[in-house]
Amino acid sequence: MKRTRHYSLKQFFQDFYLVLILFFLYAPIVTMIVLSFNNTKSRSVWGGFTTHWYTAMFDNPTIMNALTNTLLIAFSSALIATILGTAAAIGIRSMRKTPRSIAMSMNNIPMMNSDIVTGISLMLAFIAYGISLGFKTVLIAHITFNVPYVILSVMPKLHQTNRSTYEAALDLGASPFQAFMKVIFPDIVPGVLSGFLMAFTMSLDDFIITHFTRGAGIDTLSTLIYSEVRRGIQPTMYALSSVIFITVLVLLLITNLKPQEPAHRARTPELKARRLAQKKRRAAARRIILITAVSAVMIVCGSWTVMRYQTAHSDVLYVYNAGEYIDESVIRQFEDETGIHVTYDVFETNEEMYPVIEAGAVQYDAVCPSDYMIQKMLENDLLAEINFDNVPNLSHIDPKCLEMARSFDPENRYSVPYTWGTVGILYNEDFFKQHGLTPPKTWKDLWNPALTGEILMQDSVRDAFMVSLKSLGYSANSTDINELQEAKRNLIRQKPLLQAYVVDQVRDKMIGGEAAVGVIYSGEFLYIQNEIENQNLGYHLDYVIPEEGTNLWEDAWVIPKNAPNKENAEKWLNFLCRPDIAMKNFRYITYATPNKTVYDMLEPELQNNKGVFPDDSQLGASEVYKYLGDDADKIYNELWKEVKSE
Repeated sequence: MKRTRHYSLKQFFQDFYLVLILFFLYAPIVTMIVLSFNNTKSRSVWGGFTTHWYTAMFDNPTIMNALTNTLLIAFSSALIATILGTAAAIGIRSMRKTPRSIAMSMNNIPMMNSDIVTGISLMLAFIAYGISLGFKTVLIAHITFNVPYVILSVMPKLHQTNRSTYEAALDLGASPFQAFMKVIFPDIVPGVLSGFLMAFTMSLDDFIITHFTRGAGIDTLSTLIYSEVRRGIQPTMYALSSVIFITVLVLLLITNLKPQEPAHRARTPELKARRLAQKKRRAAARRIILITAVSAVMIVCGSWTVMRYQTAHSDVLYVYNAGEYIDESVIRQFEDETGIHVTYDVFETNEEMYPVIEAGAVQYDAVCPSDYMIQKMLENDLLAEINFDNVPNLSHIDPKCLEMARSFDPENRYSVPYTWGTVGILYNEDFFKQHGLTPPKTWKDLWNPALTGEILMQDSVRDAFMVSLKSLGYSANSTDINELQEAKRNLIRQKPLLQAYVVDQVRDKMIGGEAAVGVIYSGEFLYIQNEIENQNLGYHLDYVIPEEGTNLWEDAWVIPKNAPNKENAEKWLNFLCRPDIAMKNFRYITYATPNKTVYDMLEPELQNNKGVFPDDSQLGASEVYKYLGDDADKIYNELWKEVKSE
C-alpha cells in the first residue's frame, strides 16, 4: 500500500525561502523586460505595448558600436590571453619549487588587487609612454588582467600530467612541439577552455579597467550603460539587456536540457562501443560548431571595428558632451554638410569631464561644461581662445546670455553659450489642493513637515547646499565655514522629511505621481509637461523659482588648449549657433536656448512659459555658480558626506 507523504511545515518554509530568493533574483529582470515593451520613457507609467525600442536599438549606432566593441574585445583578449597564459603556465610548471612559488604569488597579486588600482596604473603607464588612449589600450588592458586567470585555470591540469609520458614521446622521435600537442595538450584542454571562458566572461563584464583606459568614442556595453545611469537609462538599453538575457537563457537550456538515455537499456559491449563512438562524434561536432561560431563572431566584429576605426578621414572632430544633450541628427547633418567625421563621446558630470581634459590623454576638440567648471578650466590654463571670425553665427546669441557668461568667462573669449536655465521646485498642484496646502514659493517650504515622504532633493553637493544656503538667506557661493556648517545642519534636519536624494529620477517619479515636490532643472519642465499631456494623466505639475533666488546656470562650448582640430571645432560651434540647428536642438533637449533668433521664432505659448524662459523679475536674487577653489570644494564634499551619512 502506497504511503501518503505529508507536506511538513519545514518543507513549506524551505520552498517559501527558495521562491523568495528566486523572486529577488528575477523580479528586476522581469521588470526590465516589461519596461522594454513600454511605449513611454517613463519607468513609472505604462504607456501601452510597443516593440519600438527593439527596432530603435538596432538602428542606434551608439549601442551597436558598443556591442561590437564588447564582443570583439572580449573574444580577442580572451584568445590572446589564453595563448599567453597557457605558455606562461607551462614555463612556470617547469621551474623549481621556490621560483615557481614566487611566480605564482606574483600571478595572484593582480587578481587580489582592486580593479581601480589596476585601471589607474594601466592608464598612467599608457600616458607615461605616450600611448594615446583608444581601442588598442582597452584591448591591451583586457589581455593584461585576463592572463593571470588563464594561468590559474591551466596550472592544476598541468600538475595532473605525467612528464614521463612526454619524455617517452621525445625518446620515440617526436619533436618537442609534437610531443606537447599529442601528449600534454589533450590533458590540459579542459583547463585551457576554462581559462578562455573565464577570460571572456571577465572581459565581457569589465567596467572599471575599461573606463580608465578607453579613449574618445570608445564604449563597451558596461561603460555605455554606466554613462546612462545618471542621466536616465533609455528604453533601448532595456531592450538590449533583454535580448542578452534571453540569448544566454536559450544557450543554457540548449546546453543543459539534453535527452537522457533510458536506464533499462542493455549495456552490451557492442552498445557501449556504439555509444562511445557517438559521444566522440558529438564532441567533434561541438568543437567544430564552437570553432565556427567563434571564428564567425571574430571575423564579423573584427571587420566591422577595423573598418570603423581605420577608415581614413581627411577631417575629424572629437566632441565631448553631456549625455542626451544634443539631437543626434544634428551630428549627422554636420558630417554631411562639412565632410568632417565626428567622434562623439559623453560624460555624466563636470567633475568626471575635468580630469580627462586636464590629463590630456584623450584630446578633444569641443567640450560642453557648465559655468563654474569653465571658470576652473580657465584658471588652470586648459582652454584655447576662440577665433570668432570663424563663428559668425554668434550674432544670433542673446546679448543677455553673453553678459551672463562674463561671470565665468570675463571677456567672452573662450566660450559660446549653448543652454541656460534655473534650478527650481516642481510640484503637483492636485496634491496641494487635496491636502489643503499652499503651493511652495520658497526654499523653506521644503522643510514643511506636512510634506514628509513627498520631497525629492537633487543628489548633488552644490545644488543641495544651494537650496539650504538660500533658505537661510546666504549666498549659493558661500565659503564661510559657519554658514556652511549651518547649511549642513539644515540639510540633516530635512532628511527625515525626504523621500530620496535622486538625479534624473525626479522626472519619472513626478510624472508617475510618486512624489509631491522635487528640486529639478528647468529644462526638464517642458519635457514633463509634454509627457503629462501626451499620457493624459489627469493632474497638473507646475514649476516655481523660489523667492530667495536660485542657481542661474549656463552651459557653453569651449575648445581645450590641446585640441588637435581647432578650426573644425570652430566650424562646429558656428554650426550649432545657426538658427535652424539651434531650433532642432531646443525641440529635442527642451532646455532654454540662448539663441535670440530661435526664441523669436517660437510659438507664443513657449515664449510665455516662465518655467523655461523666466522673466528678469524672477531672477533678481539668483546667482551663477562660481568655482570656489580646491580648498572650498574639499570642505563642501566633506560636509556633504556628513549629510549623506546621517
